[in-house]
Amino acid sequence: MFAAPARLAWLDALRGPAALAVTMHHAGWTFVPGVWAAVDRLIDLGTWGVFVFFLVSGYIIPASLERRGDLRAFWTGRAFRLLPLLLAASGLALLLALAGVLPFPPGIGGRPWPVVALGNVTMLQELLNLPAVINVTWTLSYEMAFYLLSVALFAVRQAHRSAGISVALAMAAVPLGLLLPKAVIGGRADLAATLLGLAVVAAVGVTALGQGRARTVAAVAGGLLGLALVVLGSRGGTWQGVIILATMFAGTAVYRAEQGTIPWRAAWMAVAAVLGCGIFAKDDPAWAPAIVLAFGVFWLTYALRRRAFPRWASRLGVISFSVYLLHPILLHVLPDLPLFLLALIPLSLLSHRLIEAPGQRLGRRLIRRP
Repeated sequence: MFAAPARLAWLDALRGPAALAVTMHHAGWTFVPGVWAAVDRLIDLGTWGVFVFFLVSGYIIPASLERRGDLRAFWTGRAFRLLPLLLAASGLALLLALAGVLPFPPGIGGRPWPVVALGNVTMLQELLNLPAVINVTWTLSYEMAFYLLSVALFAVRQAHRSAGISVALAMAAVPLGLLLPKAVIGGRADLAATLLGLAVVAAVGVTALGQGRARTVAAVAGGLLGLALVVLGSRGGTWQGVIILATMFAGTAVYRAEQGTIPWRAAWMAVAAVLGCGIFAKDDPAWAPAIVLAFGVFWLTYALRRRAFPRWASRLGVISFSVYLLHPILLHVLPDLPLFLLALIPLSLLSHRLIEAPGQRLGRRLIRRP
């Protein structure tokens, strides 16, 4: 019943419930909106789920980058971890939309297809004000910005400053949010979105394949671009966007404290700063409880990290990306709650086995090549 204790099994035990929380948030509003409205007035479970994901990414992404110690390997690993399923799910969503099974994503018809494709493939559509083929992929834009910043800090040997960066971002989120309550990158700025998207692609390409000073300059440029896109392009407002970044760096601070590279009080200061500045970032009574609970569950699971977790919880965490990306499609294909719940996990297991796992294996083979 229980899996053997593993160093990172607790992260999978967090990912699974987080993916299910986001799924139930969308399913609740789809199938039982009256009931879910009462739940949502108390706590936004979707926000809880994505903030757990952000904390997990903050903890594990810098660890992965430093374990490999190779920027080419890092970007290759990320690409083959995320893009195979993202491309497959997006293609399926578009085919079903053309067949009339799914509604077309809002705003997608009025924008040039190459620009929309660039935004979605780079996972920056949320910060470039471009339509998302699958609505939940907005979180991947913040993940991508965090990758860019983490790589930049690694390239200039400042990665150990994560706690201070988290505090600085959290403190800056408040005045920036008051000055920029809405995204500056707005409207239908197709040329600006194209240039910014291509600039990020170029920065990642040179960082992964370049050498010496060119690689460092490209990494720093990519980090600055990622930060600028969050500050100027967050559709939920700059306050929320910068708090999301601060949350991920707070997750990194926990990892640094665990490794002994920073004192635990620095990690606690980062967490306190994010909570203190973040609970007011959205005028919604269900927002603050969701963020506080996300940090609380993360800390509790971290405290139990040396325990054995149920095998089903770890397995659910392994397929959490499939659950996350496929459930919005399944909501339209199976408009019945019991059928939806019965089909989601088997379909996610299948997509992980046929798409995610082979993509990850291919990425590992490419990383091992000289």
